[in-house]
Amino acid sequence: MKNQEIARIFNELAEYLEMEGVAFKPYAYQKAALTLENLKDDVAAIYQQGGLKALKKIPGVGESMALKIEEYLKTGKIQYYEEFKQRLPIELNEIMAVEGLGPKKAKILYEHLGIRTLADLEAAAQAHQIAPLFGFGAKTEANILEAIEFVKRSKGRFLLGEILPLAEAVRDRLSRLPEVEQINIAGSVRRMKETIGDVDLLAISRAPDPVMDFFVSLPEVVRVWGQGHTKSSVRTKPGFDMDLRVIPAPSYGAALQYFTGSKEHNIALRKIAIDLGYKLSEYGLFKGSEIIAAVSEEAVYQALGLQWIPPELREDRGEIEAAAAGKLPKLIDYTDIRGDLHVHSNWNGGAHSIADIAAAARQLGYDYVGIADHTKFLRIERGLDEATLEKRNQEIDRLNQQLKDSGHDFTILKGCEANIMADGSIDITDESLAQQDFVIAGVHSQFKMTPEQMTERVITAMHNPHVDIIAHPTGRILKKRTEYEINLDQLIQAAQATGTVLEINAYPERLDLDDLNILKAKQAGVKLIINTDAHHIDQLRYMKYGIGQARRGWAEKPDIINAWPVAEMLKMLK
Repeated sequence: MKNQEIARIFNELAEYLEMEGVAFKPYAYQKAALTLENLKDDVAAIYQQGGLKALKKIPGVGESMALKIEEYLKTGKIQYYEEFKQRLPIELNEIMAVEGLGPKKAKILYEHLGIRTLADLEAAAQAHQIAPLFGFGAKTEANILEAIEFVKRSKGRFLLGEILPLAEAVRDRLSRLPEVEQINIAGSVRRMKETIGDVDLLAISRAPDPVMDFFVSLPEVVRVWGQGHTKSSVRTKPGFDMDLRVIPAPSYGAALQYFTGSKEHNIALRKIAIDLGYKLSEYGLFKGSEIIAAVSEEAVYQALGLQWIPPELREDRGEIEAAAAGKLPKLIDYTDIRGDLHVHSNWNGGAHSIADIAAAARQLGYDYVGIADHTKFLRIERGLDEATLEKRNQEIDRLNQQLKDSGHDFTILKGCEANIMADGSIDITDESLAQQDFVIAGVHSQFKMTPEQMTERVITAMHNPHVDIIAHPTGRILKKRTEYEINLDQLIQAAQATGTVLEINAYPERLDLDDLNILKAKQAGVKLIINTDAHHIDQLRYMKYGIGQARRGWAEKPDIINAWPVAEMLKMLK
């Protein structure tokens, strides 16, 4: 689909326009990009069926943007964008990945120092050429060097949320071929790791050549590294590689287990096999030349004396010992969630009305949805003050009454995402917080505090009798910003003592808490919630990334409060 390509261009246009100091337009392009990123339908198909008129029906897309989309679909380029690139030839994807650098600073660096790439930026910072520039300084220069190191460590990795939709789309198209009997995604995607290097697909086919021809000819493919009878490798437009292997049916289970990994998990399994007098490989479990198990993963694990281990747990972190003892956790299922409590409405800059959000949540089979608009400190997000929050709550009351009168067993919950100030206080009055069904609080500024200061800041907020949930507790942004310095062990202890719930933020760039901290919280008896932080109704589908993260952290249904009925869930809150 062209959606992601056009969304990327629109996001970069927003950055170029911000460099130029243009008002309002950057936000319009960002909003259109957000819609395109989350659009379920292919924008090319929309245009083919209804032309410009259909494009203008896409939320946030007016005449000017519709014409640019049409131009891209017809020519593969947008001239307006190309002109900006010629005038300001900055590698925006590299420079904007550095925390603390916005479009205006990027323009200053280009105009004064000719910085276009990450390498240019690093060289200038190391030569101390940035500090003397107006608006920068030695501290900013040092922070830039630190952020560059973080970006370099993340290079070659892609967000699960970037890769999984494309991998699933390719799998589904291949599965419809008559020559394909079975196909699965393997590797770290199947294990739901938060960042991914590449994609592995395993198929069963008695006629693999037409399957391989179809695979290497996909529109997402920009380069073919190799095409063979049993394996083909390609590079996709987003930049990651994808391998397709055709496996004989009798060996499929062993191959799926092997190519799912992880490497550490597989090494541990091979040691068990050797101790039992077997040999384990991608072809099967053997005793000499005799095959013991290979057709299914379940058979392989059973022959090794183990329960079948869910892919998300396969990291050699105790799952093998638990499987040997028959004590694997009953992980939360992808169908267990009853509601999402972190959704932003158009009251604070989200794309959709509360009524639209409720309808979308009902379509997902939820029993409830929580509207958690930002509060007043976040002016950039149009945060709500006390009076506006009260008006929004009145709208929620009206909508709940309409749902009840129509016979719908569904509840819209009144909430907010309040801001934890530097001293741990909340940016909105206790009287206003007391009117909400739930309160989420999070850190959204002043990230460069000492571990002691940041820990005290968040723990102070936990002691507020109205704060129910701590949002994205470590503040990380994957591939862009490391977590702020905070003592998670103390935070978990405080959550347990105050009855505060910790969030697993399912937004693909966050996935915060991470899997190891989820396990720590679970072991301490702290309750968790999986929320999407959605600003668009199509982002409600991000829930599966959060569930995958929870499963990687060994979380079970009793650990996740929004897997519970609404009345039971609300009793858990302060």
